[in-house]
Amino acid sequence: MHYAVIMAGGAGTRLWPASRASRPKQLLRLFGGKSLMRESFERVVHVIPPERIAVITGTQHVPLVAEELPEILPENLFGEPCGRDTAGAIGLSAAILRERDAEAVVGVFTADHIIGPPERFERAILAGFAAVEQHPEALVTFGIRPVSPHTGYGYIQRGDEIGPGVFAVARFTEKPDADTAARYVLDGRYYWNSGMFVWRTDTVLRQLRQHLPECEDGVTRIARSWSGPQRDEVLSSVYPTLPRISIDYAVMERAPRVLVVEMDCSWVDVGSWAALEAVIAPDAHGNVPAASRVLHLDAKGTITVSEDDHLIATLGVEDLIIVHTRDATLVAHRSQSQRIKELVATIQARFGTTYS
Repeated sequence: MHYAVIMAGGAGTRLWPASRASRPKQLLRLFGGKSLMRESFERVVHVIPPERIAVITGTQHVPLVAEELPEILPENLFGEPCGRDTAGAIGLSAAILRERDAEAVVGVFTADHIIGPPERFERAILAGFAAVEQHPEALVTFGIRPVSPHTGYGYIQRGDEIGPGVFAVARFTEKPDADTAARYVLDGRYYWNSGMFVWRTDTVLRQLRQHLPECEDGVTRIARSWSGPQRDEVLSSVYPTLPRISIDYAVMERAPRVLVVEMDCSWVDVGSWAALEAVIAPDAHGNVPAASRVLHLDAKGTITVSEDDHLIATLGVEDLIIVHTRDATLVAHRSQSQRIKELVATIQARFGTTYS
């Protein structure tokens, strides 16, 4: 049977101060009144019915996710007591679903991307499930045709075509330099790595056992206790001991049979405030308004963000990021957007966790 897991971990630190430990970026309603989490669910539910969609998130965020997605069954909300990157999250969700259904085929989706149009997304996902049915030993990922030489994304080089829009993976490259990324875009055989997958749960867990056995052993132990009275005890004692590593490094780059399905969609990884320009249309002067009340006078290239009716007014400024929240305000130059994580670490060192 087909299932879906939406990964909703991560703190989204580069979207501080709107994204906090208590309310991470996937729950922010900055995009047409809907959260990224809600957008992700509404894409997936056209392919997988809601009773077979699960979400894996931080334990402290389970109540917030339940409120945001009331369609998700309580037993399909998987809480992580701590972050262990995507290998832990994917491994745990796969192990739980395998306990429920030994023949489970699961699609793994992200909660912090903006993807469209929906019909192309659905077509690609259905092609991914079909590829797994035809090649049950394969791990299937999705590639986005790059529109720019972005150095913050991983890239997938496709090999031989084994079906319409389905290719063997020749290799993965993580975050190349600018010259290499430009060469990849011109080459035409490279995709951005979307971080989304389809596979049989037994297949991915077998590969996890081969390449990261301590992780597979741990998630299997947790999954076997998941429906019993010892679940919380086993989860809290075992999960923090798992290695912290991405599924790409742990498995995808080492597995013998990996396929990539071309996803012919627009795709934005909302990883920083600068990414909003690809989501929200700038005005005639390049200002990006992600707030209900904004007034710019002789301002250019400035991003303004607020979730309430707080007025943000700018005068004679250029290329700034201004983010208003109830207890903290960020003002930064756009060229420094990737340093916000560093800023948050400095704030924590001085003020503790009050603003994180």
